[in-house]
Amino acid sequence: MEFNFENELKDKIALVTGGSKGAGKAIADRLLKAGATVIITARNKPEEENENTHFIAADLSKPEGTQKVVDEILQKFGRLDILINNLCGSETPGGGFAVLSDEDWESSFQTNLLAPVRLDRGFLPGMISQGNGVIIHIASIQAKLPLYDSTLLYAAAKAALVNYSKSLSNEVAPKGVRVLTVSPGWIMTIASARMMERIAESSGGSVEQAASGVMDALGGIPFGRAAWPQEVAELVGFLVSPRAAYLTGTEYVIDGGTIPTL
Repeated sequence: MEFNFENELKDKIALVTGGSKGAGKAIADRLLKAGATVIITARNKPEEENENTHFIAADLSKPEGTQKVVDEILQKFGRLDILINNLCGSETPGGGFAVLSDEDWESSFQTNLLAPVRLDRGFLPGMISQGNGVIIHIASIQAKLPLYDSTLLYAAAKAALVNYSKSLSNEVAPKGVRVLTVSPGWIMTIASARMMERIAESSGGSVEQAASGVMDALGGIPFGRAAWPQEVAELVGFLVSPRAAYLTGTEYVIDGGTIPTL
């Protein structure tokens, strides 16, 4: 079997949620380079618009937001071949379990679990009907390494997403649809870089010292740095390609060795 890496996603229609910045933007750019027609969603338009991508403004934490995206894509494009559920949100207030309200829990699960579930439900019938499709759920190593004072809600939602993704893959693999999970560790996005600058400024130390402190909080990163968004995007680009045609139901961790167990 031969593959054309430069144009391997030609004629494929892909959606990347949270695709306006960070890893989502890198994934969208990677799929574009492979020849796909790429749609991105976010609440607000990207600061740097790409005329080659199609943008849909939507709040995916609400059912009407996910339905808007499903309706617009199916009306305009007629189908979806690749769904990258990249949107995430982690806004846990400090203080542990006692400070978390029902509203905090519900908000996190709406964004990190139910938004992907609703989009899957909206696009899977078409994928099953055409006999092919790929769904990627972007989870997190926090599903296995939760930080009780900063990622308790996010970690619980991502753990549920990993479990759901595996179950879904078992159901739809016989129908031609591949479902996979990608769980990144710390990613050096623009937002992460700004956070390091703020930590350095408040502590009186350097950006390098701030980054080292974050890595220590994670238990250390053997590779010695955070991942670049493009590195996560390259893994996703491979997984949605014909080269990965036999891969489904698996979680791929990209964390520089952060998780200390097998």
